[in-house]
Amino acid sequence: MNTFQSFFVGKNPQEESFSCWKCTKYSSSLYINCGGEEVIVGKVTYQRDDDTVSAAMVSSRGFWGISNTGNFMDDDIEPDKYIVASDNGVLPMNAPDSILYNTARLSPLSLTYYFCLINGSYNVTLHFAEIVFKNSTTFESLGKRIFDIYIQGQLYMKDFNIKDEAGGFGIRFTKPFQVNVTQNRLDIRFYWNGKGTTGIPSRGNYGPLISAISVDPNFKVKNGLSSAAIAGIVVSVACLILFCVAILGWKVYVGVQKTMGRDLRGLDLQTGSFTLRQIIAATNNFDSANKIGEGGFGPVYKGLLADGTVIAVKQLSSRSKQGNREFVNEIGMISGLQHPNLVKLYGCCIERNHLLLIYEYMENNSLARALFGAEDCQLRLDWPTRQKICVGIARGLAFLHEESLLKIVHRDIKGTNILLDKDLNPKISDFGLAKLDEEENTHISTRVAGTIGYMAPEYALWGYLTDKADVYSFGVVALEIVSGRSNMNYRPTEKVVCLLDWAFILQQKGSVMELVDPKLGSDFNKEEVERMIQISLLCANASPTLRPAMSIVVSMLEGQTAVQTIPSDPSILDKDTRFQVIRDQQQRMHMRDLVDNQTIASSSDGVWIGSSSTSAQDLYQINPFSESYTQDLYQINPFSETHTNDDSVSLVRKSS
Repeated sequence: MNTFQSFFVGKNPQEESFSCWKCTKYSSSLYINCGGEEVIVGKVTYQRDDDTVSAAMVSSRGFWGISNTGNFMDDDIEPDKYIVASDNGVLPMNAPDSILYNTARLSPLSLTYYFCLINGSYNVTLHFAEIVFKNSTTFESLGKRIFDIYIQGQLYMKDFNIKDEAGGFGIRFTKPFQVNVTQNRLDIRFYWNGKGTTGIPSRGNYGPLISAISVDPNFKVKNGLSSAAIAGIVVSVACLILFCVAILGWKVYVGVQKTMGRDLRGLDLQTGSFTLRQIIAATNNFDSANKIGEGGFGPVYKGLLADGTVIAVKQLSSRSKQGNREFVNEIGMISGLQHPNLVKLYGCCIERNHLLLIYEYMENNSLARALFGAEDCQLRLDWPTRQKICVGIARGLAFLHEESLLKIVHRDIKGTNILLDKDLNPKISDFGLAKLDEEENTHISTRVAGTIGYMAPEYALWGYLTDKADVYSFGVVALEIVSGRSNMNYRPTEKVVCLLDWAFILQQKGSVMELVDPKLGSDFNKEEVERMIQISLLCANASPTLRPAMSIVVSMLEGQTAVQTIPSDPSILDKDTRFQVIRDQQQRMHMRDLVDNQTIASSSDGVWIGSSSTSAQDLYQINPFSESYTQDLYQINPFSETHTNDDSVSLVRKSS
C-alpha cells in the first residue's frame, strides 16, 4: 500500500485516518519510546510503542497514534515486524536515557506519528541511533539507511542518514525542531524515498527508523478546558444526535433490504445479488467515461469489481409499474438460462429506484461493429471465424427455443445484439428481456416490434409471434455475415430495397456468390458459403411454416443435414409485401431527407452499441403501425392465400 496513511481504525486509506476533533481534551506534552515498552527517564514517562505487527495503532492513553505503510517484500517473513532491537546497546551506555535507543520502530515505506495537542508552539525532539548497520569489516557495515523527514507536511530533512549524522553505529543523538500547532494536530512523517541499500545486508531493514520522540510546549499550560475542547464537546453532541437519526433511518433501510433479500432468496437465483454500493464503486459512480453503449433497454457501463472481474452493467429504466418483486421474478427465470452462446448474467441489483443487470464483459463488442462499423473499429473476420459465429448464434437460439426449460423468443435478433468475446465466440445478449417490456412497456423502453429490417413480416404487420420470428431474423443476420453488409443500409440499385431483397433476386438469377464479402477475396470454402446463403434464404422465407427450426438450422450449417429446398414463384420478388412495405417507408424517409449516410456508432471499448448519425427517433419517424400508414399496409394481406389487390399473386405455393 503506497499511500502515506494506512488503513486506520476502520477508515478508508484515502481519507484522513486520525481525527483529533474527536478528543474532548488535548495534551500539552507527549513522550514516546518508539518500538519499546514504557520507561521512565528522570521525571518523564515515555509511553510504550511496542506493537510488533500492526500497520496502524491508536495509543491506549489517547492523544497519539501511528500509521505504518508498505511491506518488506524481500525478507520472506509473514507478518512483517515493524520493530528492531539492539544487540549491544548504544553509546554512551551509561547515559540515563540510553534505554530509549535499545529499540526503534521501523517502516518499509512511510511511518507517520499523529499527536493531538493544544494549539501553540512546541519543541519537538527526534531521537536516533543506528542499531542495524554495524561498524565492522564484514558486509554488514555496507548498509545505508536514507530517508526524508516531514513535519506538518513540510520537508525538514532531505536524504537523512542516521549513521552519518551520529558518526557511526550505535551512537545516540537527537534532532530538535520548533513547530507551531494550529489545528490541534501534529504530524511527523518519516518517508523512505527509494535511496540507500535495499539488498543484502538490508533485507527487511532498509526503511526509516526512529528511537523516540519528545514533544514539549513553549508556552505556559493553562488549567481547564480550552476553546478547542469546548468546540469538540459541542461537535460531539451534535454528532450524537445525527448518529441517533441515522440509526433510525438505517433500521428502516435494513427492513426494506431484508424484505428484498427474502424475495431474492426465495427465487433460488442462479446468479448473484449485488449491492448498489458495489456497482457504484465498480463504475466510479456511473462515470460517463465508463459508459460503453446505449441500447434499447438503457445505458450500459463498464465496471471493475473488487475481485478484478470486468463487468457490463445495464441500467434499466426505473419507470416501472411492476413492483420490485415482479421484476426479480422475471430476472430469476432468466438467470437459469446458461449456455456458451448466451451472454452470462452475473446478477442483478435492486435498490431504491435502481434496476441493474450485471453481465459478463465482452471484449470485442458486437457483431455489427465488427462487420460494418466505423472503419477503424471493424475486425478482419476470415471465413472460418464467420462460419463459427453463424453456427454459434444458431446454437444459442436453438437452446432458447427448444432446449431450455423456459422457452424464450428473443424478438430482436440483429448484429448489435450478438456480442463477441476475446476469442470471437458469439453470445446472444438481451434474451428474455422483451417479456419485461410487454403490454405497458415497463422497465425498459425498447419497442415490442423489434427492429425494422430484422422483423419477420407476420410479426411486424400482424403481431403474430412464434419462435419462427427469430428464425427469420437469424436468416437476415446470416446474410450480413456472408456479405459484410447491413441489411438496411445496402441498396445496390434503386429497385433493390435491402440486402435480403437483393439476395432473393440473385437466387433467382443463380448468382448468389455475388453476395460474398469482397474482403474475403477468394479465401473461403465455396461449398460452406453456398450452404450458408441457402440456409439464410430458407430462414427468411415469407411463410413462417416453411422456416426450419433452429436445431435443424444448426444441423444444416454443420453439414449433417441436407439443406431443404423450397420452390418459390419468381414473380413474388417484385410484389412481395415485405419489401413493398420497406420500399414505401424508405421512399418517404428519402423524401424527408431523414436517412443520409447511416452508420453504426461504435464504442472504443465495450459492448451494446446503437445508432449514431441517425438516431433511433429518426429511424422511426414514419411509424409503419400508425393509423395513417396502416391503411396502406392493410390493403394487402401477405398471409392470405392470395393478394387482395388487382394483381393477386400467390405468396405461398399451395401443395398439389
